[in-house]
Amino acid sequence: MKPFNFATLALCLALSFPAQAQQENAARETTSVPAWQPNPAYNTILEGISSAIGPSAVANITGAEQVFCYQVANKPDNYTGYTLDGMAVVGFCGVINNELKTMVVSELFMNPNNVLFDQTENCVIRPKIMLRFVRGVDSTDVLFSSPCHAFAIFYGGKVTAFNAKPAAQIIDALADPLIRGKVEFASPALFNQLLPIGVAQTEEQKQLLQQKNEPVRNWLKEQEHEESSDKKSGWNNINLKL
Repeated sequence: MKPFNFATLALCLALSFPAQAQQENAARETTSVPAWQPNPAYNTILEGISSAIGPSAVANITGAEQVFCYQVANKPDNYTGYTLDGMAVVGFCGVINNELKTMVVSELFMNPNNVLFDQTENCVIRPKIMLRFVRGVDSTDVLFSSPCHAFAIFYGGKVTAFNAKPAAQIIDALADPLIRGKVEFASPALFNQLLPIGVAQTEEQKQLLQQKNEPVRNWLKEQEHEESSDKKSGWNNINLKL
């Protein structure tokens, strides 16, 4: 088994914190850490995971456009604050960058050495962080637990837990720094931050939206061209000779 590069993970985490936390951790960054490279043998979500959660949940994980991190905890009976999948949101721990996202997906969802499908642990899953993998208007949530090392995937009202004891060091190396860099959770809806529903608010967001929509626009142009052509085909153009 190839040893995991925790120094590289630490560098990726430093690049994923909110701006305030980035400044506090800037001194820890180093350019001498070698870049992490995925193992080419681990290039698909493990069958034991994909068959349990379904193709739509998998598509959100592998094709996520953004990954948000939240610190979560078991919800007290009298809790009235924000919740995520029935758990209390304790704080916001950043937007995960692409390198760290790729590392998490490769090591925890594609590496057969890090998940035990045929063994259970005699321990209680304690929520630590939740990663929300967002693709379009859909999302898949992944809860990481420690010291009972596991991850649970939430999608479509269903939750599926997996034993990740072999990945205990990876989960702790991922969760602990993210929690230290958390900031107070603020509701995007409260601040009228409407980009998640497709409304660009700045010129930069408009340019990003234009780039994202280009394939859709091209498809619409092709469709309009086909509709305006002279060819007579399809059930609604059949000459019934009445």
